[in-house]
This record gives sequence, C-alpha cells and structure tokens, in this order.
Amino acid sequence: MDLILAIVLIVAALLIGAGVSGFIAYKKGVNEGIERRKQQAESIMGSAEKEAQRIREAAEKDAESKKKGALIEAKDEIHRLRSEAEKEIKDRRADLSRQERRVQQKEENLDKKNDNLERKDEVLNQKIKAADDRLVEAETIKKSQMDILERISEFTKEQAKEYIISTLEGDLIHEKAVKVAAYEQMVKDECQEKARNYISLAIAKVAADQVSEAAVSVVPLPNDEMKGRIIGREGRNIRALEAATGIEIIVDDTPEAIVLSGFDPVRREIARLALHQLVLDGRIHPARIEEVVAKVRKQIEEEINETGKRTCIDLGIHGLHPELIRMVGKMKYRSSYGQNLLQHARETANLCAITAAELGLNPKKARRAGLLHDIGKVPDDDPEIPHAIFGMKLAEKFKEKPDICNAIGAHHDEVEMTSLLSPIVQVCDAISGARPGARREIVEAYIKRLNDLEQLALSYPGVIKTYAIQAGRELRVIVGADKISDEEIESL
Repeated sequence: MDLILAIVLIVAALLIGAGVSGFIAYKKGVNEGIERRKQQAESIMGSAEKEAQRIREAAEKDAESKKKGALIEAKDEIHRLRSEAEKEIKDRRADLSRQERRVQQKEENLDKKNDNLERKDEVLNQKIKAADDRLVEAETIKKSQMDILERISEFTKEQAKEYIISTLEGDLIHEKAVKVAAYEQMVKDECQEKARNYISLAIAKVAADQVSEAAVSVVPLPNDEMKGRIIGREGRNIRALEAATGIEIIVDDTPEAIVLSGFDPVRREIARLALHQLVLDGRIHPARIEEVVAKVRKQIEEEINETGKRTCIDLGIHGLHPELIRMVGKMKYRSSYGQNLLQHARETANLCAITAAELGLNPKKARRAGLLHDIGKVPDDDPEIPHAIFGMKLAEKFKEKPDICNAIGAHHDEVEMTSLLSPIVQVCDAISGARPGARREIVEAYIKRLNDLEQLALSYPGVIKTYAIQAGRELRVIVGADKISDEEIESL
C-alpha cells in the first residue's frame, strides 16, 4: 500500500510539473504574439500618418489652385459688369440729352404759341370793341327808323304787331285747313295699306290647329248585347240616363256603337264619359246611372276650371275673376262652325296682342279682350240677347275695365266702339274665323281657293311659279330673273 501511495504521489508530482512547464511556455508565447502585434500596429499607424500628410498637402495645393482660378474669374466678371455699367450710363446720358433737347424744343414752341395767342387776343378784343360800337350804332339807327315808321304808318310798335299777327292768323287758318284736308286724304290713302301690313304680320306670327267638331258623339261598345243592358227593362235605364244628362241617346243598327245627340257639348261629354264608365263597370241601373253621372259632372267641372287656369297662365293673363276663368275653360267643349271656341279665343288673343304691339298699344289688355270676346257663347242659361252683348254684361258684372267690355260688346257692331281695342278685336276675330281651314268647309272648295290664290299670283308678269303653303296663310312666289328687272321687283 505504501508503495502504491508512493507511486501515485510521484505520478502526481510529475503531472503538476509538466502542467506548470506548459503554462510557463504558453505565457511566453502569448507575450511574444502581443509584442509582434504591437509592432505591426505601430508600423500601420506610421504608414497612415504619412498617407494623411500626403493627402493634406495635395488638398492644400488643389485649394490654392482653385482659389487662384476663382480670383481670376471674379476679376473677369467685375471687369464685364463694369463695362456694361459704363455702357448703360453712356446710353442713359445720351437719352437724357435727347429728352433735354426735346423739352427745349417744346418750350420754344409753347413760347411761340403763347405769343401768337396774345396777339390773337389783342386782335379779338379790338374786334369785340368794334362790334360793340357797331351794335350801339345799329340800335341808334333802328330806333330812329322805328320812329320814322311810326310817324309814316300812324301805328305804334304794339299796334303794328297786333295788325300783322291778325293778318297772319287768317292766312294760317286757311293754310292749316288746306294742310289738314291734305293730311286726312293722305292718311286715308295709307290707312288701307298699313292695315293690310299689320294684319298680314299678325297672321304670319300665329299658328293654330284645325279642329272640327259636330253635334253628335259616338260611344263604342264591346258587343251588341250591351245595347240591351243600356236600354234596360222597359227602357228604364236609357230614360234615366237621358234624364240625368239631358242628351238624346240613339240606339240604332250601328254595330257596337251608340250615338249621343245634343247641342250642349258639355252635357254630351258628361254623357259620353258616364256611359263609358257604366259599360266598363257593367252595373247599369237607374241608381248607379245617377251616381256615375254626378261623379262625372264633378270631374268635368274640375277639368273646366283647370283648363281655364292653364289657358290664362299660358297667355299671361292675371287677375281674372274665377267665374270668367270657368267660362274660359268651358269654351273647350263648345264649337262655332266646326271651330273649337277655346282655340279660336286663344288665336284671337295672340293676334290682338301682336296687332296692338304694332300700333303702340298695350298688348296685355288686347290679349285679355281677345280671350274674352266670345265669353257670351258659353252661358249657364240661354239668354235671348246676342252673345256679344251678353259677354259685355258678364265682363261688366265681374269688374273688367270699360275698354275691354266695349271691345267684347262691339266686336259684332252691336254697340258703338269707344276705344282702339274694339276694332282690333273685331278684325282679329274675323281673321281667326276666316283663315283657310279654320272652320268647316268642303275639301273641294278649300282646294279651289288655294288654286285660285296661286293663279292670282301667276297672273302678274315675271312670275313663273307659286306655292300656297301653311293652309293658305303664306304664298311663296318664284320670279324669273330674265323676265323682270330689279327695279320692277319693288313694284311687284
């Protein structure tokens, strides 16, 4: 055991000695490496310092060269600016010299003008003084001559003036009468031509549709069996319908149709609409008939009022009484010689406005009178007086102005005309009713009138073709250039 322990101790001592020797050798190698690294770093630092010194010297040389170049450029720029400034100063001095010479010339001219004005002023003063002297002399001569004339004529100045005025007054009265007669004749000669021009201008500016209505209305039926239901048992339905509407209902052999006959277009329209609703509904008996007729009559009244209001708005007429507005709307269901009365009234109103404007009158009042001129044709009852008189009374009742009332009453010469609106309304009413196509006429007669119009124009020398257009309201004429001269065109 002691031997083994001794061997172990020896081995341990050897191992410790070897470790210490290795550590000493490692430490020595580390110190040598550190020393070499230190020497390498010192060498690199020395090289870097030399390179930095070289770069700094090169930068200083470059900066010095750039500084010299900048100084040279600055000197050149200063020299250039100095040359430009000297040139500009020289030019300004030359300009100032020219302006000074111009100012001197103007001053010399002004001095000359001033001298001339002074001389002219002296001459003018002399002339004024001479004129004053002559005026005094003329007044003296005039006074002396007046004294001589008064002694010779045995009239004073005032008496002579009165005598001359009285003599001239008689001559003027005679000449005035002659001229008035001549002017009256000239006005009469020109009146016809101007009236034609105004009327043709008004016609050319108004366009209206052609409307043709009759005294009967036809109601279509879905089948002929419906006729029996409309007649009813022992005719009670048709009697109830005729009693409620006041329209005669004709049931004949016309297939799938019934004819309504009556001169009152409003009642006829109520009957047509009521019958149409009854046919669609299918329930046809006296109580239902009275209910539907009452409902349709209310609808027609509302439509009449709405039509009157819309017409007044379209024509720019304001302040019209509600009853007159209702009558205007009622015109929609009235016709005169096949011409719809509301369309005729609107056309007449526009014609009146255009004509009044050409004559220098108020076009709004003329348009109002034109719209209301036939208001007497749509009464709620049947008056026994002419429609123009009845319309005038209605207008007076609803506070229309006197000249408008007179225009309504005088458009058929029932009363005397008291304003210029009256003849305008009368003429425009005739224009609207008499234009081709406005009222019912035979087609052959209408075509013949157009042909006669074209032939009348063709009868003039130089005219080679004519065309009646716009329902005969315009005649287009083509003239041969080789058949008539420019001077003859005016008379044609």
